Amino acid sequence: MANSQLFSLAFGIGTQNSKGEWLEVWFPAPRFGPARADVQALLDVLGHTEGNADYALDDATCEALATVADGDEAAALRAFGSSDKPAVATVLETDDELGSTPQTYLKLHLLSHRFVLPNEMNLDGIFPLLPNVAWTNAGAIDLEELPARQLEARVAGTPLHVHCVDKFPRMADYVVPSGMRIADASRARLGAYIGEGTTVMHEGQINFNSGCIGPNMIEGRISQGVTVGKGSDLGGSASTAGTLSGGGSIVISVGEECLVSANAGTGIPLGDRCTIEAGLYITPGTVVQVLDEERNFVKQVKARELAGQHDMLFIRNSQTGIVECRTNKRAIALNETLHANN
Repeated sequence: MANSQLFSLAFGIGTQNSKGEWLEVWFPAPRFGPARADVQALLDVLGHTEGNADYALDDATCEALATVADGDEAAALRAFGSSDKPAVATVLETDDELGSTPQTYLKLHLLSHRFVLPNEMNLDGIFPLLPNVAWTNAGAIDLEELPARQLEARVAGTPLHVHCVDKFPRMADYVVPSGMRIADASRARLGAYIGEGTTVMHEGQINFNSGCIGPNMIEGRISQGVTVGKGSDLGGSASTAGTLSGGGSIVISVGEECLVSANAGTGIPLGDRCTIEAGLYITPGTVVQVLDEERNFVKQVKARELAGQHDMLFIRNSQTGIVECRTNKRAIALNETLHANN
């Protein structure tokens, strides 16, 4: 039985290699959670009945879709039809395991468009569906085809510039969310969630399926799966452990109004209004002495026992080298002028 509401529906245009395999897809205006009744005319043109599926779009299909689409979507479909680039319609009725490269790119778009938060979607099977691609000034190029393309470009006097070789493209080449700044666009992958009012400085980095709610000041690394709450600050070269970089199955998060200072980091979830002093990395196994408000010893614990608690100040005693946890009575107020995005 067909669902009354789709998970997502989008029309995209992208790049395929000489074998007809998808390298990347751009979805300019994906729909999230549309009622089936609102998109039934589009589904009828595609011949879609149920399930998750991709449909190759030729000129005639693009024109037929444009006649029942509205506004920017109709304009995009007509532009797709007049292009020699391959176009695709992707229908996701459910948030099931990924089944194709276009479906993978659509879900990454949904994250960067702020339709969903990190860890809210099923991204199982993502890596085999994202080919390693040479990202160049001429677009995405299959690695096996790169030498021939480089030779062709050199002979024509327009050499290729390879920006990177990766599975993920730069977010800003596909999605530019409102009300944020990125000093170096290469530091945010497609699939990053960057909330309103956030500034990502030159050394900040946001991986796919991770992000910050906004407003935030990001000068450190937000690893895959990590979410940073509003009003929090990651200092220069600060780090968060993700599930792909040593965090295992633990989902790391940073609460609201926290400060992870320069060269510091966390491998445990932090509650609200927590501070980690500069240069101190807290791992789940870090031995921590807990002190009360008068700095009297209370107990000694592994840091994992403090995970998710609020109002914690982590410091390393400069005389003994012991990591201490004290009550943090000061919330971190971010610089309003620095965070202005207008």
